[in-house]
Amino acid sequence: MKISLDYFLNDDVIFVAKNLLGKVLFTNINGEITSGIITETEAYFGIKDKASHAYGNRRTNRTETMYNNGGVAYVYLCYGMHHLFNIVTSKEGDPNAVLIRGIEPLVGIDIIEQRRNMPVGKSAISSGPGSASKALGINKSFNSRSLVGNDIWLEDHNMKLDDDQIVCAPRIGIAYAQEHALLPLRFYIKGNKYVSKPNR
Repeated sequence: MKISLDYFLNDDVIFVAKNLLGKVLFTNINGEITSGIITETEAYFGIKDKASHAYGNRRTNRTETMYNNGGVAYVYLCYGMHHLFNIVTSKEGDPNAVLIRGIEPLVGIDIIEQRRNMPVGKSAISSGPGSASKALGINKSFNSRSLVGNDIWLEDHNMKLDDDQIVCAPRIGIAYAQEHALLPLRFYIKGNKYVSKPNR
């Protein structure tokens, strides 16, 4: 079942980041449909979060997408080469977002393997935010697109995870965020191999 817009308007970004685990992210690019089960996320809680692009109510051409109503994609280029895909949540003016850090390939495996030039058996095919985006063909052109349209959307396949199946850990690569770097706002499915850096 396709996830409706209401789901993304929730202002509790931590709840959404955890709840997205097990949901399925789809893309349709020129008729090629690929999808993956979301295995890993990170929550970013807007203007108060030192790790967020919108910290301190910062508004630039890049961050403006985050200030939209929830249910749109926020895609930006990291290190000049990796497209990172985020789901904007909450209401207009409250720039919360969830970074998708990993997916388990589900539909269109052959296309995903071609995009990543490696077999689906390798966890690196779609673990880590840059790899997850590349596996699904997500690039800058997806920025600001609705997540309830026909080219990118999410579905609920009734995969229910108990709290003991979800690992909470600090976010990755945000040392600049000082004390906020230590907050346990990264969530992933315990034991799933399509996770960027499992805490062993």
